[in-house]
Amino acid sequence: MTKKIDEALKIGAEQIELLEKLCNATAVSGDEHEVRQIVLEAVKPIADEVKVDALGNVLVTKLGTGENRVRVMLAAHMDEIGFMIVKKHDDNLFAFECIGGIDERQLPGKAVLVGRDHLPGVIGAKPIHMTTAKERQNKISVSEMRMDLGPEIGDKVKPGDRATFATRFEELGPSIRAKALDNRFGVAILIELLRHAPENIDLLAAFTVQEEVGLRGARVAAYAFDPDMAIAVDSTPAYDLPTWDAEDENVQYNTRLDAGPAIYVMDRATIADRRIVNLLVKAGEEEQIPFQFRQPGGGGTDAGVIHKTRSGIPSTSVSVPSRYAHTAISIARKDDWEHTLQLLHAALRRVTPDLIAGERRD
Repeated sequence: MTKKIDEALKIGAEQIELLEKLCNATAVSGDEHEVRQIVLEAVKPIADEVKVDALGNVLVTKLGTGENRVRVMLAAHMDEIGFMIVKKHDDNLFAFECIGGIDERQLPGKAVLVGRDHLPGVIGAKPIHMTTAKERQNKISVSEMRMDLGPEIGDKVKPGDRATFATRFEELGPSIRAKALDNRFGVAILIELLRHAPENIDLLAAFTVQEEVGLRGARVAAYAFDPDMAIAVDSTPAYDLPTWDAEDENVQYNTRLDAGPAIYVMDRATIADRRIVNLLVKAGEEEQIPFQFRQPGGGGTDAGVIHKTRSGIPSTSVSVPSRYAHTAISIARKDDWEHTLQLLHAALRRVTPDLIAGERRD
């Protein structure tokens, strides 16, 4: 079968520029202001309705045409993991807490940007020359680390300020390297889908807050939208590295790079609605868009609360795979990003009232 991809659904210079802007912005959970402003600027000219709710979610409606349109909610979280300044010590050293799931072992020596002015600092810890053998056997706790901002900059920082990794976006051939690909990929994809919204549905795009600390914004957004079905669009870890023993196969992988978007069947928070999974699979097969199934296991997306909202909302998730999630830097493929956009668009074009009205067989 011939591939039927719309030429408009391609990742080009404009889309890469938007993703770079999104990734370089700071939007640690609870302070998503910078990404929210980028989203609002992008969606206001193309939406039928745009609201910012009390939590800071951006709720965008793009109406279709015809009768009996299905109300489809797509959700992508704007927030990222990071840090909060909690106390100032002498010499402009600052105690901090982690926001979201972060491995403390990889923090010492990392460059950070603090506050809305992106003030430069570094996470400091005792140098190896000064540690004992016993200390080197244990990870350094966050309570023992400090952010060092220096005498002039430190005077501009106060408790409650957020901080994020100072990693800058880079395009490296077929790859992208950046912080916060989880989930600026999803944000960028939702913006593109709004620009090319299928007319057979009412597209309800929720750019959500505080996903990394408990899926908080998505619950409020789903209640407000009250959709017929929902898909969370996210980025998921690609644990596709070889094992230490070359003779053993890596059987614990979640997803793989270069294998296309990851369709969820189950994660820690959600068992996917099979009707929507089948819709995505059919779209991928008919339009020859590569896809993979995310292996069941830990982690979750906004779908974890969306499907339990009101009287229940049929839901699943689709994610772009990336390596080294929840660290200072992730690596992903542009093709996987593009194929995720194309698969979602192809699936949305196939949504009919019968899809959700039909009998469940799972």
